[in-house]
Amino acid sequence: MRRPTAVVIALLLAAAVTACGRDEPSAAPGFDGRTIKVGVLTPLTGPVAAVGKPLTAGGQLYFDWLNAERGGVAGRYKVELVTEDTAYRADTALSKYQKLKDGVVLFEQALGTAIVKNLVPSLDRDGIVASPASLAADWVRQRHLLAVGAPYQVQFANALDYYVNDAGGRDRRVCFLGVANPYGDAGLAGLEAAARALGVPVAATARYNQGDTAFTAPVNQLSDARCDAVFMATFSGDTSRFVGEAESRQFTPRYVVQATGWDPSLATGPLAAVMARSLWVMGEGTEWGDRRVKGQADMLDRLARFAPGQAPDYYFVFGYYQAWAVAQVLERAAERNDFTRPGIVRAMESVGTLRFDGLSGDYAYGPPAARVPPRASTLFSVDAAKPLGLAALEVNLQTDAARRYVFP
Repeated sequence: MRRPTAVVIALLLAAAVTACGRDEPSAAPGFDGRTIKVGVLTPLTGPVAAVGKPLTAGGQLYFDWLNAERGGVAGRYKVELVTEDTAYRADTALSKYQKLKDGVVLFEQALGTAIVKNLVPSLDRDGIVASPASLAADWVRQRHLLAVGAPYQVQFANALDYYVNDAGGRDRRVCFLGVANPYGDAGLAGLEAAARALGVPVAATARYNQGDTAFTAPVNQLSDARCDAVFMATFSGDTSRFVGEAESRQFTPRYVVQATGWDPSLATGPLAAVMARSLWVMGEGTEWGDRRVKGQADMLDRLARFAPGQAPDYYFVFGYYQAWAVAQVLERAAERNDFTRPGIVRAMESVGTLRFDGLSGDYAYGPPAARVPPRASTLFSVDAAKPLGLAALEVNLQTDAARRYVFP
């Protein structure tokens, strides 16, 4: 019996070694068997750094917590962010992408609609997944993009439906102001689609160039068009300049702006009274500090431990749940023992629904044609007493106009 027993033991040991080998993913670009490196392409300098810095800090907080409390992805692979400054320039972002691509598993953040649009051909060619810090609906069907949040088009649809059907705007003149780039294009597309669904014409459209400091021309254009409401795809500094110029000319419409066009300083600055009276902000989730929402409560607890000096910031929250989305895909890749580029794509397409416990709407993933982004968004009014200068006017607003929007 000794010889057969020895043979059996040897076979069992060999099987155990083989099984252990299957439990560990093989090395891949950005993964050395211990650490998962993920890239970040974000503006850390220039006017959009006010978005890029807190957004990146939010992602860092999530991974700091994951590494410290959970041991990293699957309890054993620490995540490291590798960050490059794009200065919010598409050409710079592309060169920084080329610099990082061979040393990261994926890109946890790529900020800017024009930047993401410029990166898509390279992502497709290289087979690398990136999570856009941009809410354009164009990303929904892109195979190598891990989008989160309700797209700009959905946000505009919800806000316009609310203005028309709940705020007495049915017979009012609706207009648009947007920066002349793909971010502005996405906002205009959403407004026009919602206007068609609601049977409301867009009375006038004004555009401006990024970097403009004078807004006399768009103010005059929209004032002459007798606009009652101006829906805006602007950056925060531009919001302030436009509203200030409009106020000086006694043009006083209702303003509805994307979250990118908001900064808490606007709630307490020289235009505070105008903002409180006339401005709504489109966003997601809930107010900062609302512990009734599990995702918010968990984030605040982690913030107190790992980044106690972080001030309340809308973009910080976005960066936090964007990193959470990436972590959910990485967990799925770990289950499949595959951090290769094709493995990350397969993980994203098989992860199911990404959930955020109320910080953002849940996002159903699968092959591009099967993806279902959130259709709800939150409309905020301006309130200087609130941490972000924003009070929730309508939480998780999901209107007929948003439900009917067809993603390209």
